[in-house]
Amino acid sequence: MDISKIRKLIKMVKASDIAEIEVVEGTHSVRISRAVATATITPEPVQATVQQTVSEAVVSEEAAVTESSPHQVAEHAPNDEHLVTSPMVGTFYRAASPEAEPFVSEGSRVRKGDVLCIIEAMKLMNEIEAEYDGTVQRILVENATPVEYGQAIFEITPA
Repeated sequence: MDISKIRKLIKMVKASDIAEIEVVEGTHSVRISRAVATATITPEPVQATVQQTVSEAVVSEEAAVTESSPHQVAEHAPNDEHLVTSPMVGTFYRAASPEAEPFVSEGSRVRKGDVLCIIEAMKLMNEIEAEYDGTVQRILVENATPVEYGQAIFEITPA
């Protein structure tokens, strides 16, 4: 391959959004690639913004509920001590398969070590177990929906 062709290819790559190009001519080939600038994201400021927004939403929701009826706050505000949170990012499943019965339902009694749900992460099915004996008060996530690390998925009252 002629060096002038290679120079033209280099100019074309620089002038475009192409990160890499490979040209084969007969038994010769040339691959031209360039470094792509990547943005570094710091999670702390983003997390702080999300927490602040969520806190503001919770405060405004609690204020609205308090104005309408003081008894509703207790019904809708889960006790943080009794929350089971997701240990990973993934997809929440209440049962082992679509045809199977859910592992637990609201009102179910669970023992330490009982499977509560499955969280699929990177094609791996991870069983989430109860950490103590108790009763499932609420299931806070819909079946087959994504969950985030630390997101509340169950409220369980200890026995």
